[in-house]
Amino acid sequence: MIKTTVARRYAQALFELLDQSHIEVTRSTLDSLGQAMKESDQLKHVVASPAFSVEEKTAVLTALGEKLGCPPVGKAFLGQLVKKSRIGFLPEIATAFGRLVDQSKGTQPVTVSSATALPATEQDRIKVRLRDTLKRDVDVTFQTDASHLAGLQIQIGSTVVDSTVRGRLRDLQVALTRE
Repeated sequence: MIKTTVARRYAQALFELLDQSHIEVTRSTLDSLGQAMKESDQLKHVVASPAFSVEEKTAVLTALGEKLGCPPVGKAFLGQLVKKSRIGFLPEIATAFGRLVDQSKGTQPVTVSSATALPATEQDRIKVRLRDTLKRDVDVTFQTDASHLAGLQIQIGSTVVDSTVRGRLRDLQVALTRE
């Protein structure tokens, strides 16, 4: 709870500092760095270890940010996260920043998961239906998950609509075990 609140505040501060031309690049940089923080044990070690100074940690992160095309404000932001010992919140900050960008553009990110890859015509039909239902632009990401067996699982923010066979079987099991 506290981590997400702090992440939202930092994301909001960065969003307000940036001009429109740098927002997408910064979003991409934060997403990439956040993913690297989750996946790279070496990067986690560098930012968490007291053996490395604040200057060394900042240098590593700003060099990574520079390679990813981060604007100067973004690199200064990364330095502040290190100085304030908040760099461990970077994945959550990236998520919160992405939400702010989507909100400012008026788009809603949606994830659609199916057992097999959907044909392009079906994907287009789903996008149109979602846009009409939500009454806003949608940024749809299509995924495949063979464990669904059949059907679709649609995630809109924290809401999940599950019409997969696996989901229906789970609901049936819950209903039968309650009685």
